[in-house]
Amino acid sequence: MAVHAMPPKRKEIYKYEAPWPLYSMNWSVRPDKRFRLALGSFVEEYNNKVQIVSLDEDTSEFSAKSTFEHPYPTTKIMWIPDTKGICPDLLATSGDYLRVWRAGEPETRLEVLLNNNKNSDFCAPLTSFDWNEVDPNIIGTSSIDTTCTIWGLETSQVLGQRSHVNGHVKTQLIAHDKEVYDIAFSRAGGGRDMFASVGADGSVRMFDLRHLEHSTIIYEDPTHTPLLRLAWNKQDPNYLATIAMDACEVIILDVRVPCRPVARLNNHRACVNGIAWAPHSPCHICTAGDDHQALIWDIQQMPRSIEDPILAYTAAESEINQIQWGGTQPDWIAICYNRCLEILRV
Repeated sequence: MAVHAMPPKRKEIYKYEAPWPLYSMNWSVRPDKRFRLALGSFVEEYNNKVQIVSLDEDTSEFSAKSTFEHPYPTTKIMWIPDTKGICPDLLATSGDYLRVWRAGEPETRLEVLLNNNKNSDFCAPLTSFDWNEVDPNIIGTSSIDTTCTIWGLETSQVLGQRSHVNGHVKTQLIAHDKEVYDIAFSRAGGGRDMFASVGADGSVRMFDLRHLEHSTIIYEDPTHTPLLRLAWNKQDPNYLATIAMDACEVIILDVRVPCRPVARLNNHRACVNGIAWAPHSPCHICTAGDDHQALIWDIQQMPRSIEDPILAYTAAESEINQIQWGGTQPDWIAICYNRCLEILRV
């Protein structure tokens, strides 16, 4: 009688412990780098680090592929949204400035530092940025100086040498009355020109690069509590989610019904720190917070109220400060808490 070896059961959770507390984190979307993430340290001093880690699916272990210095903690890290793997292997970070890096193992090199305050010693820190998925030559940044800046990237190629990335300001606009905390491009209208921002004035505002003389207020917090994050639904550009400072709930908005939330997700028992829409489904969103929980919600029944999440992960050992749903890995969600990165199969 033939005895067949059982295939090894794939793990549901993989964990990596970094040398320092983590804050920012992002999945690579290149098809040849399936389980690669970039992590940013959160150390309250000038010297911080970014580390690129990769999961070896044979050994089930994460290992660091590249570690490089970064001034101040990164407020956000993002890989180039290049799902075909045809662009240079770039990642960007925000902090004091926007920097674009070329990933390498072991050496990751700075390609370009983008500074919009050429004539001043003072730099207004960047709170966040977004890399346009339709046109990866466009990056938008948000700053505490009330502005958003749209950058254009160019890649130049000299025969026989590796390409080099440069950048220029396409436009800068005053987006809010106070600090701007987040910016995100919308997939509506072709996906190149429309973006939204949130800020300390408690509003969500929408802009169109073709008509910058006016913006649309999609939502204003009734008590003018600052809004910290926003995220567009990946499949249906009518919906976006936002979170207010110290709030235990996530607000879902429909741009067709401005100023009236279509849903409130409020099962967290402490403030929410992160939101991530499913890459493959218009009705699933994941939220994470200081209550050590990551929750997945099904919002199909909107505008009827959504009482409970469909999945809860409660085994994190500390406050979850970051959550990302793998853009090309719809079965995996990544979270950060303390020094730990975990990826969870959903």
